[in-house]
Amino acid sequence: MKKPQDTRDIRRQYISGSLEKKQLNQNPTEQFGLWLNDAVDANIKDATCMTLATCGDDAMPSARIVLLKHHDESGFCWYTHYQSAKGQQIEQNPNASLLFYWHNLDRQVRISGTVEKLSAQTSNHYFDTRPQESRIGAIASPQSQTIPSRDALLQKVKQQTAAYAGKQITRPDYWGGYRLKPSSFEFWQGRADRLHDRFQYKKSGDTWTIERLAP
Repeated sequence: MKKPQDTRDIRRQYISGSLEKKQLNQNPTEQFGLWLNDAVDANIKDATCMTLATCGDDAMPSARIVLLKHHDESGFCWYTHYQSAKGQQIEQNPNASLLFYWHNLDRQVRISGTVEKLSAQTSNHYFDTRPQESRIGAIASPQSQTIPSRDALLQKVKQQTAAYAGKQITRPDYWGGYRLKPSSFEFWQGRADRLHDRFQYKKSGDTWTIERLAP
């Protein structure tokens, strides 16, 4: 079937649920945890996928999918190469945003805030839990840099695998974790006729306020 060139007529109704302010937890991190659990319980594939949006000195926004690895009241954490494009942008500008989208539930969560590096101890602990192949990959791949071919990358993986045979694979200094410390959340529940339910949490001191936003 020929792919459509005009997508204006591709639409659907959002009828999975509704959201009222009285249903929301006063703590947005706890509310997020409830929705994440719902996504996992619904067997949504890659429920921990999140879009990470960053912007460096060139003022050009950049977004990509990363995986949430853990979160708590202090923030939302992921791991990557510090010299990757996103790592360099975060170094230039620590302001960033996360977006979770659970299609089967018609739900989105947006989280904005500032990013900081996790401690070396925390990064070491996570790195040591990764499969051996993933640890080798982190060492072999110069993430975001130009490489001549996939074969060249695989050759480097082969070399590193041989070099670490029978040895402990420790975390390289250029790889580790980040934490986004939230300053705002938005919970979005799709509704029929595009009259979606949207609630924003904003922080003032140690208090979170909740406001309904127009769809």
